[in-house]
Amino acid sequence: MPQRRVITGRSQEPRQRFAEELRTLRAGSGTSLRALGERLGWDWSLFGKMEKGETLGSPEVVQALDTHYGTPGLLLALWEVAAGDHTQFRERYRRYMALEAEAVSLWHFAVSVLPGLLQTPGYAREVLAAGGLKGKELEQQVEARMGRRELLEGEDAPRFRTILSEAVLRTALLDTSEWRGQLEHLADMAERRNVAVQVLPFSAGPYGLDSTDVWFLRLPHGRTVAYTENAHRGDLIEDSAAVEKLQGAYDAVRDLALSPAESRKIVLRMLEEVPCDPSTRAS
Repeated sequence: MPQRRVITGRSQEPRQRFAEELRTLRAGSGTSLRALGERLGWDWSLFGKMEKGETLGSPEVVQALDTHYGTPGLLLALWEVAAGDHTQFRERYRRYMALEAEAVSLWHFAVSVLPGLLQTPGYAREVLAAGGLKGKELEQQVEARMGRRELLEGEDAPRFRTILSEAVLRTALLDTSEWRGQLEHLADMAERRNVAVQVLPFSAGPYGLDSTDVWFLRLPHGRTVAYTENAHRGDLIEDSAAVEKLQGAYDAVRDLALSPAESRKIVLRMLEEVPCDPSTRAS
């Protein structure tokens, strides 16, 4: 089969193409990120993250950019394609990702690693690198994981509850400053109206999900599917009897977990325990 003819030299990956278009349009207008933020009324750092591919931004932001650049509908169309692109994820996740996008609520339990929806770029990079990813593939998967966080944004964002084994919070990153940033982000997310974070303390003793990361996706019309995962594979479970059995184990864990308010206090307490970066200490 002949190779596709390259005409523009621009990326063929939807998320990267969207970021490239944003950079090109701003460069052509001669506007700085800070000036763009002041003109449109959003923090300028948001536009910087969008141009780096770290986030897609909301439809409202993209529509404002379309108006600003005089490209009616173009950027929003690129945004829609990028937001719906599941090919950036490994094959075994794609069916799950399609269902996740439809979910009206998500419940989750973590054994040792924070859920991707709550990860910072630094956390995602260190965890994925520990799993053997490197180079371009590593950066692509970090970018894809950051894109998933868009799910919790906006008025129609699904309700999300995660129960974290205390081991998740006791497994710090090697980079202290990145770990501090991750804990700060987790504390901030725990205050959102559609997000609940609970901690299962070591003192709770043995529990039924002690070796299983699990997601429950409640889909439109009341159907629920589950997804279990470890470091090497993930399994989508759609059989209602199997899902119900897992839900029973999840309910038992939830009964043992601390309340969201108590859990956030633990996160803030751990944040206070993180050593300060030596470069920020007073001499």
